Parts: sequence; C-alpha cells; structure tokens
Amino acid sequence: MRASDPTFPLFPVFAFLAFVLSIIPLSWHMQAWNSGTCAFMIWVGAFCLVEFINSLIWSDNAINSVPVWCDISSQIIAGAGVGIPASILCISRRLYRIISTQTVSITRDDKRRAIYEDLSIAFDIIVQPHRFDIFEEYGCSPATYNTIPAYFLFYMWPILIGLVSFVFSSLTLRSFYMRRIQFNQILSSNNAINPSRYLRLMLLALIDIMCTIPLGIYIIYIDLKGIPLAPWISWADTHFDFGRVILVPAVIWRSNPVDNAAIQVNRWLPIICAFVFFMIFGFAEEAMKNYRRTFWFLARPLGFRPSSEGGPTNAKGKHNTFAGPN
Repeated sequence: MRASDPTFPLFPVFAFLAFVLSIIPLSWHMQAWNSGTCAFMIWVGAFCLVEFINSLIWSDNAINSVPVWCDISSQIIAGAGVGIPASILCISRRLYRIISTQTVSITRDDKRRAIYEDLSIAFDIIVQPHRFDIFEEYGCSPATYNTIPAYFLFYMWPILIGLVSFVFSSLTLRSFYMRRIQFNQILSSNNAINPSRYLRLMLLALIDIMCTIPLGIYIIYIDLKGIPLAPWISWADTHFDFGRVILVPAVIWRSNPVDNAAIQVNRWLPIICAFVFFMIFGFAEEAMKNYRRTFWFLARPLGFRPSSEGGPTNAKGKHNTFAGPN
C-alpha cells in the first residue's frame, strides 16, 4: 500500500541518520565519565530509533498491529520528553561545579558521586500517560488525560527543568567571566574534560535552554488547544476503559492545523537535537582521532597501514599504505 506522505521515505531516512549520529560519540564520552552527555545521547538516540521504526510500520496505515511495541515505544517517547531536558540539566550543573570549584584535584570518588547524582536526575521520570494513540505516518504516541494532575505529573517538567538549567547556565557564565583567567588552570585538574569540550558542552546547554522553555510552552499550547480541561474525579474514572486505543488516519490530523503542527514538531524535534549535537561534537579534535582510530582498525586486517608505520609491498614494490597518522 502506498504511503500517504508524499515525501516518504524522507522522514525515516533522517530519523535513522539522526539515531546513528547521536550514538557515534557515545563510547568516548562514556570513557570520559560524561554522564549527562551520555544520557542526552541515549535519550535522543532512543527517540530517533523509535520514530524510525514507527514511521516504517505506520507509513500507510493507523492499525494497532503491534500493541506491545506501542506500549514500549510510547513510554520511551514520554520519558524522552523529560529525559532530554533533564540530561541538559546534568550538563549545566556539572559545568557550573567545574568552573566554580575551589579544589585543585578531583578524585575518582568525586567523579563517581557526580555520576550517581546526574543519573538520579536524568532517569527520574514521573509520567502516567494513557495507554497510547496511533497516528498514521507518525505511529504510537502517549496519550495524556487533560486534567490538573497531568500538568504536575507530565507537562510542567520540561519547563521546570529548563528553568533550573537556565539558572545553572547563568551561574556558569558568571563564574566563567569572573574566573576566565584561571580557566585553563581549573580544567587542568579535571582529566575528563578539556577547554574545547567544556566550551562545546556550554554551547550545547545554552542552545537547548533557549529552545526548551519556549518549545515546552508551545507544545503544551498546541497539544491542548481546543481540548477542555476535564475535572479530576477519581483514579477509576480517569483510567476507565484504559485499553482503548485511538486510531487517527493522516487525512484527519493533517486537515487540522493544530494537530498537524503538534505532530510535526514532536516528530522533527529529536532529529534536530541529534544533528545539532553532532555538529557540536562530531567534528571536534577528539572525534577526528576516534574516526582515524576506527578507520585503521578496519583497514589493518586488509593489509593497509598508516604511512608512518609502513606496510606490505605489492608486486611493484610499493607499500600498501594510506597517508594518515597513527
């Protein structure tokens, strides 16, 4: 059956590419104990992977064909809505603690304690959505009952976390300005982060904070526009017929400008996050070193060596080498 989106498969291609780009730097950030950055990559990567799979399964239908997958993927989407800004909060908090610290050395126990504190923020997700809805082209989506408790359990968290991150980032910029002369000396006591990585993390945090708060408000507005606020009666009333799944064909949600805007923002936002992250970190010096290391790891079994190492000679007496560093 032909996909209803005339641009198909443009979105799944971008979603899969975003998933790959978001996890490429994961290994060396894990080695550097960057827990907040790793949590950001995991949440964004998981969100993009879910969108890639969903966009293929429901490219031309809105049928509840894989309900178990929808139960899982809708929870990932709901969690990522809080997990991504929470990860940025971890990054902002860590940058502030580094630039404002008065100690000269940071022990391994200090690093481990910081990781535990970061993970307690990034993975403490409190959401209670309805089972799920299915939108053609988009796939499974968490559904939230529009009542007062929903704002405290779900909608307010991205904005609240963004405000806290804004405070930490403001304090970081203030401390950075006041201690800019000591900047390199402060970072020299922290082997897990160098000046280049610190500035890149600061840029990522500032970009995300500038987007998180206004986007969080806008998403609440477009998600709830035209939906009246329902009174909270009881747990049983709210979860009556909990297994019900709403199926929405593309022709329905595309014909409504508010629904169309809500779905397009929700589906493209994690992809933009992944591309922005890779633009900031994917071309850094440490990234290029890891690319070269991976390339030569794959090329050596084929008989090629970096020019500085030399290589086996071929029939004409020439070395099978590629120019490149160790």
